Amino acid sequence: MNEKATKPSNAAATRSQLTFALVHAAHAIETRWQESLAGVGLSTAKLGALTVLVQAGEPLSLGDLAARLTCVRSNITQLVDRLDADGLVRRVENPADRRSKKAAITPRGIERQAAGTREIERVQKELGNALSAIDPMMLERVLAKLK
Repeated sequence: MNEKATKPSNAAATRSQLTFALVHAAHAIETRWQESLAGVGLSTAKLGALTVLVQAGEPLSLGDLAARLTCVRSNITQLVDRLDADGLVRRVENPADRRSKKAAITPRGIERQAAGTREIERVQKELGNALSAIDPMMLERVLAKLK
C-alpha cells in the first residue's frame, strides 16, 4: 500500500522535472538565437520584420507589417524606427494614403536579413545535431501536444 502512495508522487515529480527541462531548453534555444543574431547586428524582432519585407517584395504599410507579424502597431512603429536608424529600412510615401508611410527594405536590410537567416539556420543545424539520437517525428508529435 505504501508503494502505491509513492508512485503518483514520483510520477508528479518526473512531470515537474520534464516541464522545467522543456522551459530551460526553450530559454537556451532563444538565448542561442539572440546571441547568433547579435553577431550580425539583429534581434529576433528585427529579423522577423526584415523577413516579412523581403518576402513581400514591396514596401508595406506599418499596419500591414504589424498584421503579418501579429503585433500591435505601436510596437511596429518603434521597431521600424530602430530599423530605419540602422539603415535597414526606410519610410516611403504611401500612394493609397498620403497620411501614412510604408516601410521599404534597403539593400543593406536585404543583406542583413540574409545574414540573420544564415545564423538561424546554423543554430538550427547545431540543435538538430544535438537531437539526432531522438526520433524527430516522435519529438514533433509530443511537442505539438503542448500547443
